[in-house]
Amino acid sequence: MAEQTEKINVTIDGKTIAVDPGTTILNAARIIGGDVVPPAMCYYSSLKGSGGKCRTCLVEVSKGSEKDPRPMPKLVASCSTPVMDGMEVKNKTSERVNDARHGVVEFLLINHPLDCPICDQAGECHLQDLAFEHGLEKTRYEFKRRTFDKIDIGEYIKLHMTRCILCYRCVYTADQLTNQREHGVMKRGDAAEISTYIQNALDNDFIGNVIDVCPVGALTDKTFRFRSRVWYTKPMDAHRDCKKCSGKAVAWMIGDEIARITARKDQFGEVKEFICNECRFDKKEKTDWVIEGPRHIDRHSVISANKYEDPIPEHTPLLNKA
Repeated sequence: MAEQTEKINVTIDGKTIAVDPGTTILNAARIIGGDVVPPAMCYYSSLKGSGGKCRTCLVEVSKGSEKDPRPMPKLVASCSTPVMDGMEVKNKTSERVNDARHGVVEFLLINHPLDCPICDQAGECHLQDLAFEHGLEKTRYEFKRRTFDKIDIGEYIKLHMTRCILCYRCVYTADQLTNQREHGVMKRGDAAEISTYIQNALDNDFIGNVIDVCPVGALTDKTFRFRSRVWYTKPMDAHRDCKKCSGKAVAWMIGDEIARITARKDQFGEVKEFICNECRFDKKEKTDWVIEGPRHIDRHSVISANKYEDPIPEHTPLLNKA
């Protein structure tokens, strides 16, 4: 039998947990769960190379390890910093972290437009959550903002580059999940943008997953655009027999009609089983799917508004009127 790796202890916001060597601070915090988990806009556990770009997951290491208890002089990116035995980390409990996070959000919102009222990502946007918790009342930015024309980068995908925060998630997804690299980051500095080579179309069986990994409303589903707000829909777990993917998805329904299909995400907003374009865009009839039941939605999410996981049974007697 293979020898078991000895666990190491790390304390985050006063909560201690034993993890495997090489575990990052962010993933250790995710194991603990709750408020100790730093936000992450660019990191995606299933995508190699992701992380270290948005800086929203910065934390303070107040104790390096048992062998070297000195604190780290600067805030570190929790998504790329491995834990050490005896390490102590501050996230919510650090004023330095909160101040830095306010600054990071302010930078992210420099060019990002305040178009939540018309954005399809409203209600499930990570940047919207960050702005609500750490955003300022007004921006100090006085220069002209970047603007781009909306373009179609595929039969079903619309790109709003003006909203993009350059998290690179869609680039990694297209590079690692599909057989061909069709788009990436063009130019440099404040001129950098996500685009395709000479406006080629993104066209392969799994490219629709770039919509799911996008943390903002930069990549949208053209079959669902402006049709409904997510909190007016009913997210239902559904599955079907598919030769290309697992066939496990979420059917967002309006009444008895399926408005859109997305992959299933975990509590951190990450897809664990990517789905194909056929399931996502072509199978919109209720008869195409086996509806399993209501999707569990975090009670703190606006999507959970007016949702009930367990409907009242039909045989439940009504209260007698006085």
